[in-house]
Amino acid sequence: MARNLGSVCRLCRREGLKLFLKGERCYTDKCAIERRNYPPGAHGQARTRFSEYSIRLREKQKVKRIYGLLERQFARCFELAERMPGIAGENLLVLLERRLDNVVYRLGFASSLAQARQLVRHGHIEVDGRKVSVPSYLVKVNQMISVTEKSRSKKAVIEAIELAQRRGAPSWMTLEREQFRGVLKALPVRSDLTMPISEKLIVEHYSR
Repeated sequence: MARNLGSVCRLCRREGLKLFLKGERCYTDKCAIERRNYPPGAHGQARTRFSEYSIRLREKQKVKRIYGLLERQFARCFELAERMPGIAGENLLVLLERRLDNVVYRLGFASSLAQARQLVRHGHIEVDGRKVSVPSYLVKVNQMISVTEKSRSKKAVIEAIELAQRRGAPSWMTLEREQFRGVLKALPVRSDLTMPISEKLIVEHYSR
């Protein structure tokens, strides 16, 4: 399976904001954005004029990197969002939030989305008591997400839960931290998603 093997800190610098791709490091002064808040490369500090196309492209790239998807995966999500009733851009964000790896991260069982994806792939996560190892699995309302009994003593999981206490679980989820489980109690609405995303630009990019 294809994956990004480059420095993830460069991705944050390219988009000009923290994407929280490295877990606890992103909350410290070691974060690349704190030290070099300009795009990577020899011309990173040069003034650049952006075309309308590049603005739409950068927005798509930013959301891809926030959720850790490759181009083909992201395009499939957008196609599904377009076929759903409602506003395509908002549908896209809800679909991305429902991905199992993202739900595991939001609940605080992993310190980063990449770590959450690894937990899912290695069989450490259960959905309604059944192991699911597909990160793109779409969690449904009232489904319970839990860490398997054998994996609850893993150092990475314990450290991630301690880190997550600072940010808490989203309002559309309920978390029972002591039982290592949580429930998607409702689908998020656009006002719940506070990330600096302009989904209209993504729709325009794919509709050009």
